[in-house]
Amino acid sequence: MSTDGGEKLRSVDFEIYGHVQGVCFRMYSEEKGRRLGVCGWVKNTSKGTVMGQVQGPPDLVNEMKIWLSKEGSPGCRISRAVFSNERDIPKLEIKGFSTRY
Repeated sequence: MSTDGGEKLRSVDFEIYGHVQGVCFRMYSEEKGRRLGVCGWVKNTSKGTVMGQVQGPPDLVNEMKIWLSKEGSPGCRISRAVFSNERDIPKLEIKGFSTRY
Protein backbone atom coordinates (compact mmCIF):
# COMPACT_ATOMS: atom_id res chain seq x y z
CA MET A 1 0.00 0.00 0.00
CA SER A 2 1.77 3.11 -1.23
CA THR A 3 1.11 6.55 0.15
CA ASP A 4 3.44 8.60 -2.07
CA GLY A 5 0.70 9.26 -4.64
CA GLY A 6 -1.09 11.48 -2.17
CA GLU A 7 -3.43 8.62 -1.32
CA LYS A 8 -5.64 9.52 1.63
CA LEU A 9 -5.48 7.32 4.70
CA ARG A 10 -7.98 7.04 7.56
CA SER A 11 -7.73 5.74 11.09
CA VAL A 12 -10.68 4.80 13.28
CA ASP A 13 -11.06 3.21 16.72
CA PHE A 14 -13.88 0.77 17.33
CA GLU A 15 -15.66 -1.04 20.14
CA ILE A 16 -18.13 -3.83 19.39
CA TYR A 17 -20.85 -4.77 21.89
CA GLY A 18 -22.97 -7.91 22.11
CA HIS A 19 -22.04 -11.59 22.18
CA VAL A 20 -18.57 -11.06 20.68
CA GLN A 21 -16.21 -12.96 22.98
CA GLY A 22 -15.69 -16.70 22.78
CA VAL A 23 -16.97 -16.74 19.18
CA CYS A 24 -13.66 -16.23 17.29
CA PHE A 25 -14.52 -12.56 16.64
CA ARG A 26 -10.88 -11.49 16.91
CA MET A 27 -9.64 -14.22 14.56
CA TYR A 28 -12.27 -13.38 11.93
CA SER A 29 -11.55 -9.64 12.31
CA GLU A 30 -7.85 -10.28 11.75
CA GLU A 31 -8.63 -12.40 8.66
CA LYS A 32 -11.04 -9.81 7.25
CA GLY A 33 -8.56 -6.98 7.83
CA ARG A 34 -5.78 -8.88 6.08
CA ARG A 35 -8.05 -9.81 3.16
CA LEU A 36 -9.04 -6.16 2.72
CA GLY A 37 -5.44 -5.01 3.06
CA VAL A 38 -6.05 -2.66 5.99
CA CYS A 39 -3.83 -2.41 9.04
CA GLY A 40 -4.93 -2.53 12.64
CA TRP A 41 -5.44 -4.55 15.78
CA VAL A 42 -8.23 -6.12 17.79
CA LYS A 43 -8.54 -7.30 21.40
CA ASN A 44 -11.04 -8.44 24.02
CA THR A 45 -11.85 -6.06 26.87
CA SER A 46 -12.58 -6.97 30.47
CA LYS A 47 -16.17 -5.73 30.04
CA GLY A 48 -17.05 -8.29 27.37
CA THR A 49 -16.59 -6.11 24.29
CA VAL A 50 -14.05 -6.26 21.48
CA MET A 51 -12.08 -3.12 20.69
CA GLY A 52 -9.44 -2.14 18.19
CA GLN A 53 -8.27 0.18 15.47
CA VAL A 54 -8.33 0.10 11.66
CA GLN A 55 -6.12 2.13 9.31
CA GLY A 56 -5.99 2.31 5.53
CA PRO A 57 -7.61 3.91 2.49
CA PRO A 58 -11.03 5.39 3.42
CA ASP A 59 -13.06 3.03 1.20
CA LEU A 60 -11.42 -0.06 2.75
CA VAL A 61 -11.73 1.33 6.28
CA ASN A 62 -15.45 1.88 5.58
CA GLU A 63 -15.80 -1.67 4.30
CA MET A 64 -14.19 -2.95 7.51
CA LYS A 65 -16.51 -0.74 9.62
CA ILE A 66 -19.56 -2.25 7.89
CA TRP A 67 -18.21 -5.77 8.45
CA LEU A 68 -17.47 -5.05 12.14
CA SER A 69 -20.91 -3.56 12.78
CA LYS A 70 -23.08 -5.95 10.73
CA GLU A 71 -21.29 -9.25 10.09
CA GLY A 72 -18.44 -10.24 12.42
CA SER A 73 -17.75 -13.90 13.13
CA PRO A 74 -20.34 -16.62 12.38
CA GLY A 75 -21.33 -17.21 16.02
CA CYS A 76 -21.44 -13.60 17.19
CA ARG A 77 -24.42 -11.37 17.89
CA ILE A 78 -23.51 -7.70 17.47
CA SER A 79 -25.79 -5.37 19.40
CA ARG A 80 -23.86 -2.15 18.86
CA ALA A 81 -20.71 -0.87 17.16
CA VAL A 82 -19.16 2.39 18.30
CA PHE A 83 -16.62 4.12 16.07
CA SER A 84 -14.59 7.00 17.48
CA ASN A 85 -11.51 9.14 16.87
CA GLU A 86 -11.94 8.87 13.08
CA ARG A 87 -9.31 11.00 11.40
CA ASP A 88 -7.08 11.40 8.36
CA ILE A 89 -3.51 10.26 8.88
CA PRO A 90 -0.44 11.10 6.76
CA LYS A 91 0.94 7.55 6.96
CA LEU A 92 0.08 4.19 8.48
CA GLU A 93 0.98 3.96 12.17
CA ILE A 94 0.47 0.19 12.36
CA LYS A 95 1.92 -2.65 10.28
CA GLY A 96 -0.33 -5.58 9.41
CA PHE A 97 -3.42 -6.68 11.33
CA SER A 98 -3.02 -8.50 14.63
CA THR A 99 -4.69 -9.61 17.83
CA ARG A 100 -3.48 -7.92 21.01
CA TYR A 101 -3.73 -9.44 24.46
